[in-house]
This record gives sequence, structure tokens and C-alpha cells, in this order.
Amino acid sequence: MSAQTSRAAATKPAAIVKSGAAGAAVFPGSDSRKYNYFEPKGRKATHYEDMTVDVQPDPERYLLQDWIISFPDGTPTYSKDWTAAKSSNWHKFRAVDQEWERTHYQRQSTICGMVQNTIENGRKSGAPTRFDPAWVKILQNHLGAYKHAEFGLGTSTMQAQRYGYTQMVNNAILTNSSYKLRFAQDITLYLSEIGLDLPGFDIAAGKKHWLEDPIWQGVRKSVESVMGSNDYLEQYFATNAVFEPLVGELFRSGFLMQAASAQNDFITPAVVSAAEADYERNLANTVELFHILGTDPTFGAQNLALFNKWLANHADLALDAANHLQPIWSQPRVKVAAFADAMAHAKNRIRGIASELGLTVPAGLAS
Repeated sequence: MSAQTSRAAATKPAAIVKSGAAGAAVFPGSDSRKYNYFEPKGRKATHYEDMTVDVQPDPERYLLQDWIISFPDGTPTYSKDWTAAKSSNWHKFRAVDQEWERTHYQRQSTICGMVQNTIENGRKSGAPTRFDPAWVKILQNHLGAYKHAEFGLGTSTMQAQRYGYTQMVNNAILTNSSYKLRFAQDITLYLSEIGLDLPGFDIAAGKKHWLEDPIWQGVRKSVESVMGSNDYLEQYFATNAVFEPLVGELFRSGFLMQAASAQNDFITPAVVSAAEADYERNLANTVELFHILGTDPTFGAQNLALFNKWLANHADLALDAANHLQPIWSQPRVKVAAFADAMAHAKNRIRGIASELGLTVPAGLAS
């Protein structure tokens, strides 16, 4: 080899590895001109999957580099240790309602328009002035108090969603939060507007009852226990699998929507019905996620033990909260709803949820 050739070889630049390249040479659809980086749940990827799956990068899947930023103590941007639950594949979950940013905004806008139209049309016809006076006090004091429970759970799930390991989990918890916060706002606006037509209506009474009325202190304790958890999946589980069927649905469907028409009130059920539809979507997503975790081939057994512990702890608080609400059922002048019936339905609901997830029903809810 000549000296000139040797010098040229020595100065030849080394091959550059592009860090933006995919870390996996083969992935689902990599041999197709129309590929995905993920395995769709069905035969073909949905728009929801295209907009959520792998939007949040995961070094274990396709990235050559690790998380590019971390917290000062070395904790990565997203950590599997932020929940005691374990999974062989955090990317398997798909929300049943397939909601992503655009569809969520559209649905929330539709609900807000429906609620506002209902309130405006009711006020134009003078409906609030025909409410039974005892019922007006119930709306003022107890629906006004309940909005704080919705706000508390909305705040809790807002905080929880940040810690989800994948975008699909984050999305489901975040939309749950958005529904809760919107409904708390719905109640606030509703009471404020009908209060304009009701002399002496105290819009601040709900807060006082939330903070001081013994009827609501069990609910406060239950909500604050959810908010105080350091495990984001415990917050999500406790909200939808425990508090909602035992307290939220009990009060909304078992009382407000049952009793309102007999008090000449046809507005409140329409406002509250939006929250019931929200819960059905949130519950479907929750059951899907925790069923996947509970049947995980590697971690299923330990996850079920964990979920049973969460169920027992939060069910005790929620059941006590529900029982403290009983006096409200006796306050309407015309009584058409019985607390015992509402409680029986609530217990049956949570037993159904536990059965779907393969969990053990706590003794207090067994019958």
C-alpha cells in the first residue's frame, strides 16, 4: 500500500450513527409501505390508535437513546414505579370509548350546549319558580355540596394522569378528569342561574354544608383519601370502581334523578344525566385497563391482590359515606325514592364491577 493510500485510509471519517433512527429494525408493518409502529387491537388501526399509541416515546420500544430528560434525583421522565401495579406490556391498553383530543373537545362542547339550552329553556318557561320549596333547599344545600366531590375527584385524576406510563393510559385518566371538572362547573352554573329566579337562594350554602354538615363528612373523607393516594392507578381505580357506584351514582341516579320530577323539577335530571353518561364511559375504560392488568400472564396474581386491597380500603370509606347521606332521602316533601332501594342498586353495581375484574367483594357489600 502506498503512503498516500495509507494516509487517505487513516483520515477517512467514521460512519455516523443517526440517533433519530428507530431502535428496532423490524416492527409491525415494517415490510409495508403503509406501516405502523404498533400492533393494532383489531385488523386495522383506528384513528384513535393512530393519535395515541406511541405518541409518547418509550426507550424500551423504538428509541436508541434513553429518556432525554430526568428529574434531579435521576427519576426518568416516565417511570413504571409510579404505581404498585405491574404489567408485561403497558402499551396493550386501548380505551373502550376511543376518545382522543379532538373527539373529546367535540363531546364536551356538545354536552355544555345541551346543559345550557336546558337551563335557558327552563328559565324562560318559569320552571324554577314551580319547584317545591323543600326541593329548592335540597338543591341549594346538597347538590351544592356534591359539586365539591366532583371537583375533588376531577383534581385527583388530573394529577394522576401525569404519571401514566403510556399515552393511552394518560388519555383515559385525563378525559375522566375533564368530565368531572366539567360536571362540577355544570352544577355551579346551574345553581347560579336558577338562583336568579328563586328569592333567598344561597349559592354559597353548598360549600358550608360540604365543610360542616355531618351528612357530607363521610363523603369528604372518602374523596380526600382518593386525593391523598401516592399511586395514580389507585386514584383511578378508587374513583370509578368504588366511589362512583357507592356514592356518586347513588346520589345522582338513586336520588336526584328519581325524586326530581315529583317536585315539579324537570331540569335537574337533564343536567345530571350528562354525568351518568360520563361515568359509563369512564367505567368501561377502567374495567378494560384493570382487567388487562389482572389477567397479565406474569403479574396478574399480584395485581389482583393489590386491587383487592384497594377495593377493601376504599369501599369501607365509601360505604360509610353513602350511609351518612341517608337523611337526604327523607327531606323532599313528596317522597318517591327510597334510600334502601338506591343502596341495594349501588351494592349490586359494585359487585358486578368486582366480578368483571375477578375481585373479592368486601363483606359489607356482599348482601
